[in-house]
Amino acid sequence: MNTKRHHGHATHRDAIWVAIRDLREFSVSEIEDKTRISHSSIKTYILGLTKAGYLKRTEHHHRAKIDNRFVANRWQLIKDTGVDAPRVTRDGKRITQGLGRENMWHAMRILRDFSAKDLAAQASNDDILIKHADARTYIKYLHMAGYLIIVMPAKSDDKSQTRYRMPASRYTGPRPPMIQRTKQVFDPNTGKVVWPIQKEE
Repeated sequence: MNTKRHHGHATHRDAIWVAIRDLREFSVSEIEDKTRISHSSIKTYILGLTKAGYLKRTEHHHRAKIDNRFVANRWQLIKDTGVDAPRVTRDGKRITQGLGRENMWHAMRILRDFSAKDLAAQASNDDILIKHADARTYIKYLHMAGYLIIVMPAKSDDKSQTRYRMPASRYTGPRPPMIQRTKQVFDPNTGKVVWPIQKEE
């Protein structure tokens, strides 16, 4: 299984979750065989999923010796939430980093057209509060990358009043485009840098 499909960005959590959903009951070694991800990385994620209530341990023979071999711990999937891998820490706590842009990306599909203020309000919830400035920055880069079109320019110098829309043809998948540290836009759904446009050598 290719665990680096996102333009060199490792997606270990996704790959492990796919294997867990496929096997339903498993050991760490079985997930390692399917994903080729390190034993320690798999175990860390499995422990987090267990503490968060997604998995339960079904055997407790921690290095118990049976028939001259060691029997590994096994786990069972008890809470399948779908294709998106749960974002949890080793302690089972929910990871909220990145959820703001994920919420905005999904809200753009729902809203017919929107300003930065509209988007911030729509994408905020009890867990995530989107700042107006963050919405404005994300809109700016997605517009430059061609995901958004302007449907109503601002009537004053206040650019925050500009209204945008995301055409259906520009929705590439469930994962939000990322603004990388180099200020380029990378789309994890296609595995490509979409802005600035990469020139063929």
